[in-house]
Amino acid sequence: MVQITFGNKAKNILADDDNVIGLAVGGSWLTDQLDEFSDLDLVVVTKDKVSGDKNKMLRYAERLGNFLSGFTGEHVGEPRLLICLYDDPLLHVDLKFVTLEEFKDRVETPHLLLDKGGQLQAVLDSTTAVFPYPDYQWIEDRFWIWVHYTLLKIGRGEYMEAFDFFGFLRMTVLGPLLQMKNGSEPRGVRRVETELNETDLHDLKQTLPQYDRESLLKSLRHSVELYRKLRTALFDDTIRQQTATENSVMRYFETIEQAG
Repeated sequence: MVQITFGNKAKNILADDDNVIGLAVGGSWLTDQLDEFSDLDLVVVTKDKVSGDKNKMLRYAERLGNFLSGFTGEHVGEPRLLICLYDDPLLHVDLKFVTLEEFKDRVETPHLLLDKGGQLQAVLDSTTAVFPYPDYQWIEDRFWIWVHYTLLKIGRGEYMEAFDFFGFLRMTVLGPLLQMKNGSEPRGVRRVETELNETDLHDLKQTLPQYDRESLLKSLRHSVELYRKLRTALFDDTIRQQTATENSVMRYFETIEQAG
């Protein structure tokens, strides 16, 4: 497997670097789900901070293989990440640069490829991985305003902008909640084709619109129905439902439907 070959090569290269404490790997490697389409998630742990200096990050990346190009991960809220593409063979590799102190905060417990002096294992033994779960109240406070905004776009005929909303909604709300309902970590829509049960996957597919008014409204209606089902299944009575907002938005929904 090309990802394993690359990881082991990176381990050997970084073993002689005095600033490198260790190298860890996460993602699909941990669950034995690596295939020809998988990327590689590596964590480079250093004594002196490397992240924050793109040139230093790039110099590390260039040492590990036939480096084509890379960019930092501010767009996903992780500037310590360098997203890389290598050639011969073509491979996507995410390199995250952290100090030993930063290594304590993690969303999963990685496999250690390189651990000088057992320092990384000591961190893993004394800390716990915490995966970020959705804030139900945060979602409920926003959901109906998002629906109203999408109705405005459909009503005005701005179908492209309305169309884009559904991807956001699946990634931010429906996908994570469905993953949780099915006992998985809320990783957006990652592997929903295999992680969700048949009924839930069918429901999620109903939120995929065509580029026309009727389909957009139908998919938005399905999105609302799915959210309501998930809210009932997952939320407890500590979550304050925005009932007045919901009712007003759904009345407006009917107005937009009738106007077509």
